[in-house]
Amino acid sequence: MKTPILDGLNKIREREKVSFHMPGHKGKNTLINWADYIPYMDTTELYGLDNLHDPKGIIKESQNIASQVFGAKETIYSVNGTTTGIYIALAAVTNPGDTILIQRQSHKSIYNGAILNRLNIDYIYTNYNEKHHLYTGIDPLDVELKLKENPNISTVVISHPNYFGLCSDIDKIAEIVHKYDKILLVDEAHGSHFTFSNKLPISSLEAGADICVQSTHKTLPSFTQTSMIHVGSPRVNIQKLRNMSSLYQTTSPSYIFMLSLEIARAYMEGEGKHRLDKVIEKAKEVTEDLKAIDGVFVFTGDEEDKTIKYKDVTKILFTIENMTGTEIMKALMEDYGIYLEMSDYYYALALSTVMNDEGDFNYLKKAIIEIAEKRPKRNLKTIDFNLPKAKTSLPIYEAYYAPKEVVNLEESIGRMSSSFVIPYPPGVPLLCPGEIISRELVEYIKFATDIGIEIIGLISYNKEKIEVVK
Repeated sequence: MKTPILDGLNKIREREKVSFHMPGHKGKNTLINWADYIPYMDTTELYGLDNLHDPKGIIKESQNIASQVFGAKETIYSVNGTTTGIYIALAAVTNPGDTILIQRQSHKSIYNGAILNRLNIDYIYTNYNEKHHLYTGIDPLDVELKLKENPNISTVVISHPNYFGLCSDIDKIAEIVHKYDKILLVDEAHGSHFTFSNKLPISSLEAGADICVQSTHKTLPSFTQTSMIHVGSPRVNIQKLRNMSSLYQTTSPSYIFMLSLEIARAYMEGEGKHRLDKVIEKAKEVTEDLKAIDGVFVFTGDEEDKTIKYKDVTKILFTIENMTGTEIMKALMEDYGIYLEMSDYYYALALSTVMNDEGDFNYLKKAIIEIAEKRPKRNLKTIDFNLPKAKTSLPIYEAYYAPKEVVNLEESIGRMSSSFVIPYPPGVPLLCPGEIISRELVEYIKFATDIGIEIIGLISYNKEKIEVVK
């Protein structure tokens, strides 16, 4: 019997010693003994078990408790992940033909939501910090300028925090959005833990978001694909939200997933909250220790960069002199059995959660110190990753459904893309349907592929072809 997925998972299980990546449960059979519940709890809508698409009993009660804990007016479980949660939230607060204002450095799910809901997109651009080679935050004044320029914008969509734990001034952004009587939708995929500690950035609901979507599985101990949609204001039509939830979510919602959401929330109300504070302190301690090591740099913010208001300390973003982030990630994996969340040319990211213990942090610090001591004697070429602003020729949904043809990357320069080109992680598109393909973008795609960054959206084994509008 051939079982390649099982075989692959078993190899990782045997090799991995410490997880500094998603999901938040870190592969630990904690909270409840899941072996006693799976597959027994993998059931259907039996009498007494309620129905996610029309909750009146235990599911409704569970969602109501979650809304109280997270400070929401209404909470809906998303068992198709935050991707579907974004589709639902966008559909609930817009109508086809509306214009939404989004960060250009947003996750693919927001662009997909625009395609599915046939929404027009206007952009604000995230600041590129040239000193540290990072996309950081957005300037609230840029949001206001756009709302003045384009009164047709109905909804503003921002990420809080970004993939690296960096947060814009969401309080001010919310104030501006509501000043112009618009809706603020927040992709809070990486911030579901903010609610449980005053040592972390403010949550989007506290800041005044009208609706947000959280990947509970990313930073809290629930299973992959489990998320929550939270409503923060009466500007959101609750019945329309429920309708859209029923439209987009599977008609066979997993009770294991819903139970996982409930157990994670319950845990965070008690022991998890105290454990999170310990993790925060340990992450701070390790960060300070690493900053004192020759050849190691940890990004903890930049006082000169006014687009960063908060930083999530549970995400340790670091680099080692003379090494690329992908080289660091590979060394940690192969030599120490430490698996990180992501890497790019400059940085590696260790994502910690309540399920990481003191031993995990100490082992990570030890490994980084040893790698830094053995780092190569060379100088990395300085690369500017601040790509030129996108030039859009068609609405994203029109370009996506337009007739296509496949061409070589070199031949695509000056053509209009009909597909996404996305490095994973973090899932932020380099190129979207409707955008003109530039020479700079093609060179970057080739460079990213060469250094081992996975690029989704290119065609053929060697990733040298792309779909364009015919």
